[in-house]
Amino acid sequence: MQFLSFLSLLALATATSAQKCQLQFDGRVPVGSTPASFDVNTSPFGTKNVFGQNLTWSKIIVLPNITRSLFDGTANIPLEVTLSDASIFAPSATNIQTGFRRAELNPASNNGTDPSTLGVKTLHFSVRKDNARPLNISHEYQLVFLEDAKFTTNQFVLKTGTIAGQPAGQNPDLLVLQGNVNAPVIENLFNVSFTANVWHNFALTLNFTANTVQTFYSQNAAALASVTGVVSNDLSGQGQFHFGALKKGTGVNLTDVTKQGFQESGINEGVIYGGIFEEISTCGCVSLCP
Repeated sequence: MQFLSFLSLLALATATSAQKCQLQFDGRVPVGSTPASFDVNTSPFGTKNVFGQNLTWSKIIVLPNITRSLFDGTANIPLEVTLSDASIFAPSATNIQTGFRRAELNPASNNGTDPSTLGVKTLHFSVRKDNARPLNISHEYQLVFLEDAKFTTNQFVLKTGTIAGQPAGQNPDLLVLQGNVNAPVIENLFNVSFTANVWHNFALTLNFTANTVQTFYSQNAAALASVTGVVSNDLSGQGQFHFGALKKGTGVNLTDVTKQGFQESGINEGVIYGGIFEEISTCGCVSLCP
């Protein structure tokens, strides 16, 4: 623990206030983009996954006219990922995930074995509620996560809603950042109220060599600040980053959450994102403000 505390102090000492670190990928959406921009290979995100059958990103993405997030600047705009009754993902003809409603963007260059999940990287993203498309927080939602290349675990995941394994009576209207979900005890790394009309800005410094995570957080235009030390967490297995909404079904004694659980009809939900990018932090470079 003393060694991790030293690393935490080192990370703070070498963090840079302005965004000067070399980028690994950039998922920010340029001004002038339309929903159809997400269907073509110039999109910063993959065009084929992850969404329901017979859908395209242009039927899912909304570009809200709202205040931009911390790292969008003047050149980029927020995006919104929406869910509907049609948001049933089918990885194959025999694997239709009827227990979920899901739509998640994967950065185009992040193929599961690329350098974004090697060395030391800092992942940035901002998330915000859409009051016109509220989430049903009687369900559990995954909003941002890293899924390993073998689809066996999430090395970290940002959740909201009624989250399995949390204390009885816990407010479901939280953002809860969890560590590797295959750990003997899933650790809550950080949580904060999912306040409406607020940009919630995150940066996660992911050391894929040492298997550690450090979390930075702020709201609206405030500079990021460290909210955790450097915490041990299994990041092995590489994989892909997901940004969107994976809505789990409700119910008890479920043996396969991908195909079981209740999902109400008439779903019209959304989550707004901004400032998605990853920077190289090998030398301790972490951007705290634009």
